Amino acid sequence: MKQEPLFRIVKRDGVRPAQQVLAYAAAVAAALVIGALLLLSLDVNPLEFYQRIITLGIPGNKFPGRIVENFVKLFVPLLLTSLALALAFKMRFWNIGGEGQFIMGAICASVAALKLGACLPKPLVILLMALCGLVGGGLYGVFVAALKVRWNTNETLLTLMLNYIAIYLLRFLGETKGDWNFFLDPASARPKFIKFPEQAQMITFDLGGFRLNLSLLIALLLCVLIFLYLRYTKQGYEIAVVGDSPNTARYAGMKVGKIVIRTIFLSAALIGLAGAFSVSSAGILSASVTNNVGWTGIVVAWLAKLNTLGIVVTSLFITVLRFGCQNASTTYSAIDGNFADLIQGIILFAVLAADFFTRFKLVHRAKTQKEDAK
Repeated sequence: MKQEPLFRIVKRDGVRPAQQVLAYAAAVAAALVIGALLLLSLDVNPLEFYQRIITLGIPGNKFPGRIVENFVKLFVPLLLTSLALALAFKMRFWNIGGEGQFIMGAICASVAALKLGACLPKPLVILLMALCGLVGGGLYGVFVAALKVRWNTNETLLTLMLNYIAIYLLRFLGETKGDWNFFLDPASARPKFIKFPEQAQMITFDLGGFRLNLSLLIALLLCVLIFLYLRYTKQGYEIAVVGDSPNTARYAGMKVGKIVIRTIFLSAALIGLAGAFSVSSAGILSASVTNNVGWTGIVVAWLAKLNTLGIVVTSLFITVLRFGCQNASTTYSAIDGNFADLIQGIILFAVLAADFFTRFKLVHRAKTQKEDAK
């Protein structure tokens, strides 16, 4: 006779959304408790450390507005990248190429900044940088989508490999001096990226001690537009159908290949736009331009269950965690900025475990045999 497994995974019925939210909150709390234990092992007061994270180090700082401005510069790229990746994931297209698409968008936007920034008005330069970022990131992503549609290639592997091509291209531009390389500062003895002209730096609005970055307003507007696009448009419905079953979509007369290419171009273009906003806000291209948002965006999208509002909240939470850890680490010598990555990983595994046990349960073999006997 065939031996039954010791445990079986059985789907739970009637799980309410409120129960899932409570399970996720408990998972995050458990992860923070684990983080507190790690801090105690390093002789760091966890309550003080977490307080500095939540407050971002603003209390007592002479320039609190500057801290908020730097926070926004981290938040906007992560929000846009996470939102864009969720578009692809909804269609079961595993776009792992956020890093590469972000870099290509940043490079293309930098070309517009350095070539046109000194001779055009600032609003026009910012617009052209955004368009170049959109096209650069979009084409870098749609290349993989076209291969997927034509030859059914593995998008996970291809987007992953294209990340490294973009990374080494950026490194090549940042380390190779020559008359052709306008990305570098000719006045510097060693290879160094040149600063953008004033007209190519992101538009800000003075609100009294704080300068509001225009990219934040655009990012929030895009969140609303993407929500409406997915919920109320034919194209958004097609994404959901293709994600559920490509064969069903074909049977319904949908052009699956066209939908895949259109959606992935939109996803990668938004990531490229995030790259354009990032370099424009920083005023310079750098070797660490992505700040790992391509990888963190995957975490955010999955933690938020690909929900637009959830992505906004989760992006805000992760940015507070990362930015707060960077500020807190300046006070505690035993902690560095990488502690945020550690806590982020613990939170991810805790939430994934909570998600699993709210949707499924493990049933022992003896219990199954009793139920079968009845």
